[in-house]
Amino acid sequence: MTHRLIDGRAFAERVRRQVAETVADLKSAYDFVPGLAVVLVGNDPASQVYVRNKEKQTVETGMHSERHDLPADAGQDRLLALVQQLNRDPDIHGILVQLPLPSQMNADAVIDAIDPAKDVDGFHAVNTGRLWTGTGGLVPCTPLGCMMMIRDVLGADLSGKRATIVGRSNIVGKPMAALLLAANATVTVAHSRTKDLAAICREADILVAAIGRPQMIKGNWIKPGAVVLDVGINRVEIDGGPDGKAGRLVGDVDFDAARGVAGAITPVPGGVGPMTIACLLANTVIAACRIRGVPLPSAFA
Repeated sequence: MTHRLIDGRAFAERVRRQVAETVADLKSAYDFVPGLAVVLVGNDPASQVYVRNKEKQTVETGMHSERHDLPADAGQDRLLALVQQLNRDPDIHGILVQLPLPSQMNADAVIDAIDPAKDVDGFHAVNTGRLWTGTGGLVPCTPLGCMMMIRDVLGADLSGKRATIVGRSNIVGKPMAALLLAANATVTVAHSRTKDLAAICREADILVAAIGRPQMIKGNWIKPGAVVLDVGINRVEIDGGPDGKAGRLVGDVDFDAARGVAGAITPVPGGVGPMTIACLLANTVIAACRIRGVPLPSAFA
């Protein structure tokens, strides 16, 4: 059996190159560049890192990038007013409000305020509905990246393939199910309350782990030859370091045990994670083309 490591960093670099080439073509042919605005509320360290990475990659692909920072104690009305301003801005084609938000804010209300045409996170109810009905819309970035990698291994048509998603979040699990169904896979959505989860996982030709529990899915839960996408990012303590403890990142899959069974598998880190920002950039290009009424490049059709 061939065991393939799916290199998310290399895959994301290919997507970014496609984005950069498309941005250059749009500027040449239509005299505009896609614009992405990222809104950050507060000083959460992880969010700061994510936003910096998004800014950097947006600029590197030739797109217009804006960052809007609000203090942690800002009121929701102030954030909603900023979102409405960005909705009206003709130079902005994608709006991303970095989550999580401070406790005084209602994230659902903020997401609902974003123009669905500019909702490059794909979280708005309109885009969710369009995904499930197969009528277009913008797709959440992490599931979109997973589908790109699955299709790279198995091809576009997944007819006859059994897919199991472990996790039912609105951000990953549910949209992942919609995408796999649209590709003709037979889909099971499992979760923390599923009985005999191991047996259900063993039936899967495609296994997507997105449950948020470190190394929960063991090697003997995996069907030999299955394609395994590990969405989990969990920090666990290990012995070592100046204070006797150090941290390392692991996924929801026991990678060391699983890689000898799976036909193809993503590592953590370096698997699904890099694809999330790459797909955010791709979504911004798609949104810009739709808003400006220009043909969608074949790479993103």
